[in-house]
Amino acid sequence: MVVRVVLAGDTMLGRGVGDRLATGAAFEELFSPAVRGICADADACVLNLECCVSDRGERWAAPGKPFFFRAPPRAAALLSWLGIGCVTLANNHALDYGSMALLDTLAHLRAAGIAVTGAGPDEDTARDWRALDAGGKRLGVLGVTDHPADFAATATSPGVAYADLHRQVPDWLVERIAAMAAETDLALVMPHWGPNMTSRPVPHVRAAAPILLAAGATLVAGHSAHVFHGAHGPVLYDLGDFIDDYAVDPHLRNDLGLLFEVTVDDRGPVHVEAVPLALDYCHTRLARAREADWIGHRFAAACAELGSTATAVADGRWRVPLR
Repeated sequence: MVVRVVLAGDTMLGRGVGDRLATGAAFEELFSPAVRGICADADACVLNLECCVSDRGERWAAPGKPFFFRAPPRAAALLSWLGIGCVTLANNHALDYGSMALLDTLAHLRAAGIAVTGAGPDEDTARDWRALDAGGKRLGVLGVTDHPADFAATATSPGVAYADLHRQVPDWLVERIAAMAAETDLALVMPHWGPNMTSRPVPHVRAAAPILLAAGATLVAGHSAHVFHGAHGPVLYDLGDFIDDYAVDPHLRNDLGLLFEVTVDDRGPVHVEAVPLALDYCHTRLARAREADWIGHRFAAACAELGSTATAVADGRWRVPLR
């Protein structure tokens, strides 16, 4: 049996995107029909939701924290319309508006039929993985973040699944991955790791990836950089951004990204096809020819640096073998 799992990166539905949602903008004004079609037609689609979904809460009191992202409740309906089956909230924005807003986020997503990993009302729930049906295969998804430490859930307080991957992969994470692998056909780990605006995985990310695989992950898909990185084996080091209202770096071009479609058979991930995207202000569409050329050459170079080969295929896509 062959299935397709689509993965998207950092999805920020607050600020400008949130304003459009709050004023009743049609969902097609945020994502083009072609992008929605790729997500909705997949056997499963998973992304990193880099905001809370709430109309309540106060900004997290952290000295020097520059950005706070909160989407209106209608954001959950947008994700459902896109065909998102699961999100990870293990990131540095899930608690931007405090515990109340995080709990609202969980409730809104649950009401929309969207599974959540990487955050919860307590530490045990935040660290747990979620199971999805992916075209008859059982897909497990586990989210974890290496920043910030003050967002970590505790035994009695809401928060995210935090692991200090700069030091080591903790035992609890190894154990959770192993348990997920034992009960699923595909064990997907989605770490929010490393700093923003880097063009390649930093050393602690490179060091953690093989440990996650050894623990039982059959696919690792990271995010955090806001710029896509290369793939090597069953590791997609950074998925980049999916939608936002961010300023554009003229060199790294965080307004040009990728959507990742992974083909999985009975032995696990076979290959990934990277679909070029253009992120306009609060709107994501398929990249046009010149944009797609830039994205493809940058992705191929990033893969080559990691020891992989990306090959151009139909419709501007780039394919990388995952085994």
